[in-house]
Amino acid sequence: MAALSAPRNTQKRSGGLEFNNEDYPVAASVKCQQGGIAVLAAGYVKPGVTATGLIAVGRFEDEVDNTSGAAGAKKAVVKGGRFKFANSSAGDLIAQADVGADCYIVDDQTVAKTNGGSTRSRAGKIVAVDSDGVWVQMALGL
Repeated sequence: MAALSAPRNTQKRSGGLEFNNEDYPVAASVKCQQGGIAVLAAGYVKPGVTATGLIAVGRFEDEVDNTSGAAGAKKAVVKGGRFKFANSSAGDLIAQADVGADCYIVDDQTVAKTNGGSTRSRAGKIVAVDSDGVWVQMALGL
């Protein structure tokens, strides 16, 4: 899938570890879409992308537009927990047999089975797989 260009209704699943909302300073020149995967890069939150060294912290609770702002000019509310994101495709498609394994960030709404040849950061643990997506447990420290 492509990165989000509008808010997304990312489903939340009860059970497992539950986390309170956290406010994070937003990276410079980014727009965070509600429902997208939130990652930390150098201490600032931004939408998930294919890159190494990112720390998945959860799901954006609201849209925050910092496209013309400096790092930290705005804050974003992020929730940790279990969320359903889009499944990757072909050799990176996550299957039921992968439940319990790590999955990796493709973009701010898609996760994959592999780290893409060491080009992707970890999203979290695969909790379940449905026909329309993958449930991922994610939060800071997991």
